[in-house]
Amino acid sequence: MVKKVQRTPAKKSKPGAAGLLDSQLAQSVRDSAQQIWLAGMGAFGKAQEEGGRFFETLVKEGLHLQRRTQGMAEDKLGEVTGRMSAMAGSVTSKAGQNWDRLETIFEQRTAKALGKLGVPSAKDVEVLTQRVEELAAAVSRLAKAGGGAKAGAKVAPKVAPKKAATTPRKTAGKRAPRKAAAA
Repeated sequence: MVKKVQRTPAKKSKPGAAGLLDSQLAQSVRDSAQQIWLAGMGAFGKAQEEGGRFFETLVKEGLHLQRRTQGMAEDKLGEVTGRMSAMAGSVTSKAGQNWDRLETIFEQRTAKALGKLGVPSAKDVEVLTQRVEELAAAVSRLAKAGGGAKAGAKVAPKVAPKKAATTPRKTAGKRAPRKAAAA
């Protein structure tokens, strides 16, 4: 603590007392300056000592905060990634459904147009192929039988008669023979 020196009025009657008073004042100022210097040096030493510890404490707290914020950022990133994946799956599913609908509509319209043109469907061709195979088998059986049956006899197929086609078909009727032009 700095000591305050109070100056007392010098008495003019004693010339040696003023010199003594000035020397006490100078000594007091020197003592105060010395104390201020020592206090500054002590504060500097304390700051160096505490500053290192304080710096290390700040580094530890900064590292802790960095880890915590990285963890939070990774959690948010995972959450956002999950949401985006779900949205992408939903969009892909909807797009697939729309393509399936479009494909079905296209197939239906194509089948309808081919039916109007009289083009047989794959199912019609399959039924006819099966019928031809059955007839070929019946002919083969008849050939093996060696003529035991009459040449004009009809062989009944083992398959149920053909059902009506799903699309109406025009049957080709026999045309009347053309009359020969008289020459």
